[in-house]
Amino acid sequence: MKRNSPRSVLGAGLLDHARHRPDGVALTLGKRDITYAEAAETALRWAALILDANGAQPRRVGILAHRSEVSYLGVLAALYAGAAFVPLNRRFPVDRTRAMADRADLDALIVDEGSLPQLPEVLRGMERKPLVLLPQSDASVRGEIVAAGARGAYTASDLASTVPLVAPAAVPADGLAYLLFTSGSTGVPKGVPVTHGNVRAFLGAAQARYGITPDDRLSQTFDQTFDLSVFDLFMAWEHGARVCAMDSIELLAPFRYLERNEVTVWFSVPSVVAVLRRRGSLTPGRMPTLRWSLFCGEALPQEAAEAWQAAAPGSVVENLYGPTELTIACTAHRWDPVAGAASCVHGNVPIGLPFPGLDPLVVDERLEPVATGETGELCMAGPQTVPGYWQDSALTAERFFERNGRRYYRTGDMVRFQDGHYVHLGRDDQQVKVGGYRVELGEIEAALRRAGCAEAVCLHLPDEDALVAVVTGADDPAGLADALGARLPAYMVPRAVHLIDQMPVNGNGKADRQALRSRFGTPAAAV
Repeated sequence: MKRNSPRSVLGAGLLDHARHRPDGVALTLGKRDITYAEAAETALRWAALILDANGAQPRRVGILAHRSEVSYLGVLAALYAGAAFVPLNRRFPVDRTRAMADRADLDALIVDEGSLPQLPEVLRGMERKPLVLLPQSDASVRGEIVAAGARGAYTASDLASTVPLVAPAAVPADGLAYLLFTSGSTGVPKGVPVTHGNVRAFLGAAQARYGITPDDRLSQTFDQTFDLSVFDLFMAWEHGARVCAMDSIELLAPFRYLERNEVTVWFSVPSVVAVLRRRGSLTPGRMPTLRWSLFCGEALPQEAAEAWQAAAPGSVVENLYGPTELTIACTAHRWDPVAGAASCVHGNVPIGLPFPGLDPLVVDERLEPVATGETGELCMAGPQTVPGYWQDSALTAERFFERNGRRYYRTGDMVRFQDGHYVHLGRDDQQVKVGGYRVELGEIEAALRRAGCAEAVCLHLPDEDALVAVVTGADDPAGLADALGARLPAYMVPRAVHLIDQMPVNGNGKADRQALRSRFGTPAAAV
């Protein structure tokens, strides 16, 4: 079996910097700085215990932790043990966490102190019991964890007496680096396995674009169950930079944090900008240390790009796009502070062009290519395309297809190529018919924002053949509907506009459309 060279394994860069720059800071967590040498020694020690206790090289290791030393160094420990890491989130319902752990068929589970209270309940329902590492816990908890079903429980004292690995375990060239679970249409989380080769392809393209150096300090805003967090960690650690892990409170008011930690690279979902604008805190010149400002995960509104550019005048603003199945991000567009507005469609910044080595294909409902400039579904092939869905051959066959010797993933996103780049027109399920007319919900949302709200989500009620909208930051919801009537055809004007204080978000920080539909997507709510 062909094996990856040690340097090509995800996380190998951190070990290089631990040897050559041992005192460099790899991670700032609260008031604590963790050096490259400390991170490497700790992760190799944890990996050694996993290998020894498991009796064989593990395949997948879960990380049940949140913004802690365990959540970050546990990822490295899993990789150095030769396993794929599987992020789990203690803020998710226990049943969902258990379902993910069961589907991943974990060999081991690394758990921080904050996640310990829910661990017994997770373990009791699991079909196959993993080893459990508790790096922040003492031996007094071992009995309860073993009684709950763990194959073995290893605490801080066990880890302290373990000799670290000299080098990471070898992994196959096509071996998995991580397994992420995303929302599935059936209600069961779908697993997306991402290989070392997939991640290496992305990291190479991103480094060519952003040129990260040891002088950089990268924000870490995403939960680790969101694949964009992989950018934060490994773009930093592969190039000797520092990860600055922000907690939820700091994310809502990041300015002092960014200045105190001299953060140079910002990466978040665009909805963070909407929150800061609504609070009136995103003022010009507030973020002087930034040199890159990156956004991904949802559409980047024009007004958000303009406001952020003014607040971080020394940074380059970019809009990235990409589903988990295409490894973190697959296209990027550089915002032009002068001419950028002219390139926006439906009030949103374009998604730009694919990274090198990726092959885009825009198709119609029959998977036939559309003419240049026509709207269709974006499909993508290349080294960032994942192998398929985890243990789901039917879904893999539905979302992946072969064409001219290349394997494409169907993103479900509608795009158009115009003026030299791709513009995102919404999901294929966001193109609906109302009264026989085809309507793009994104166009209505953009019109609502222009009419005077901070955020807008438009919902289609198919049983009523009607639209409703949910907005934040508006003084006069009824006035928004009137304003739309002057700008859009009558069939595109929502029947009702609901004002809420704060837009609900899902675990990845995106607007939670399902929660909004549950609350407002009924005929009674639309009255």
